[in-house]
Amino acid sequence: MTQTTDSPAVRHAPRRRRPQIHRAWTVAAVTFVTIIGGAAFNSLPGLLIDPLHTEFGWSRGEIGLAVSIDMALYGLTAPFAAALMDRFGIRRVVVVALGAVAAGALASVWMTASWQLMIYWGLLVGLGTGSMAMAFSATVTHRWFVARRGLVTGILTAAGASGQLVFLPLCAWIVSEHGWRPASVTVALAALVVVPFVWLLMRDHPADVGLAPYGGAYVEKPAPARGAAARTLRVLADAARTGPFWLLAGSFAICGASTNGLIRTHFVPSAHDHGMEITAAASLLAVIGVFDIVGTVFSGWLTDRFDARRLLAVYYALRGISLLFLPMLMAPVVHPPMVFFIVFYGLDWVATVPPTLALCRERYGEDSAIVFGWVLASHQVGAALVAFLGGVARDVTGSYDVVWYASGALCATAALMALVIRRGHGGATPAAAG
Repeated sequence: MTQTTDSPAVRHAPRRRRPQIHRAWTVAAVTFVTIIGGAAFNSLPGLLIDPLHTEFGWSRGEIGLAVSIDMALYGLTAPFAAALMDRFGIRRVVVVALGAVAAGALASVWMTASWQLMIYWGLLVGLGTGSMAMAFSATVTHRWFVARRGLVTGILTAAGASGQLVFLPLCAWIVSEHGWRPASVTVALAALVVVPFVWLLMRDHPADVGLAPYGGAYVEKPAPARGAAARTLRVLADAARTGPFWLLAGSFAICGASTNGLIRTHFVPSAHDHGMEITAAASLLAVIGVFDIVGTVFSGWLTDRFDARRLLAVYYALRGISLLFLPMLMAPVVHPPMVFFIVFYGLDWVATVPPTLALCRERYGEDSAIVFGWVLASHQVGAALVAFLGGVARDVTGSYDVVWYASGALCATAALMALVIRRGHGGATPAAAG
C-alpha cells in the first residue's frame, strides 16, 4: 500500500543532511590564496631588470645578484619555516612572512643604491617568500590530508603559477604606463590583503577543530616542537647520509635553474633583446602560468598512480629538449612556434614538484616536510646561480644563448639522476632509508 504525504511515517521521516565540505578543503583554499599573494613579488624581477638598469645604471649582473639572494634565501628559509610552523603554528609564521614581503616591496620604492636592492629584494622578500614556499604546502597537505595528497600538492603548487597569471600582465602594464614603483606598491598591497584570510580561516591542525585529516583517522595535535633550528639541522644531517637525498636535491637544483633562475628572470629581457615588447613577453610568461596550473594538477593526479621517478625523468628530458630550441624561436613578434614552446614549457614548469614531494614522503616519513624544505633549498640555490650567471653572461657576451644551451644539457643530467633514485618505504627514517 502506497503511503500518502500526510501519513505519520512520511511526516516524521528525518531529513537527510547535506554532506558538509571537510574543513581541510577550506584550509587548502586559504593556502592557495596565500601562496598567490606571496608569489606576486616573483612576477617583478624579470620586468624590472631593464627599468632599474636604465634609471640607476646598475649592471644586469648587480640586479641579478639581488634576485639570486632573494631566490637563495627563499630556498634556505623553507626548511626552517617548516620547523617553525611545528613550533609556533602555521598562522603566526605565515602572517609574519606576508608582513616581511610587504615591507621589502614598499621599502624598495625609496631605494637609491644597489645595496638597498640586496636588502629589500634579497633579504626581506627572500625570507618572507621562503616562509611561504612549497614546504608550507607540504606541511598543510601532510597535516590535513591523507587521501588526495598528490592532487592537493599539485593544486597548491599551481598557486604560484596562478599568482604569476594574475600579476604578470598587471605589473607589466603598470611598469610600462606608470613606472616600476607603483608595481612594487601593488605587490606589497597584495601581500597585506591576504593577512586577514590567514588569521581568520587558517587552522594549524585538524584537531584544533575536532576533525580527522581528510581521508584519515583522528589524531591528537602534537605538542609544539621545541628547538626548531636544531631539529631542522638534525633532519638535514640524517637525510644527507642517504643517497636519494642528494639525487633529489641535485635534480631539483636543476629544476630551479631552468625555471625561476632562467625563464622567470631572463626570458623577458632576452625577448626584449630580440625586439619584442616587454608587455608581450610578460604576457607569454603569464600564459606559462595558465598551463603550469594544468600541468601541475595533472602531475599530481599522475603521481597518485605512477612511479614518481619515471615521471621526473620524462619531465626533465622534455624540458631540456625544449630549451635547446628556444634561441631559434626568439623574434620581435610572437609566432606559432614560440606559442608552442610557451604552452609546452608551462605544462612542464613545476610538474616536478608532486613526484619530488612524493619521493620525500616515501623515504623520510614524518620528517618529509623538512626534508622537502632542504630539497627546495637546493632548487632555489640552482635558481639563484643562474639568475646571477645569466645576467653576467648577458653582460659579457651580449646574448643569453649560451645560458639556454647549458640549461638544456643540465636538464638531461637531471633526468638520469631521477631514474637512479632507489625506491623506499613509507615512514622510514632517514638513517634506515639509506
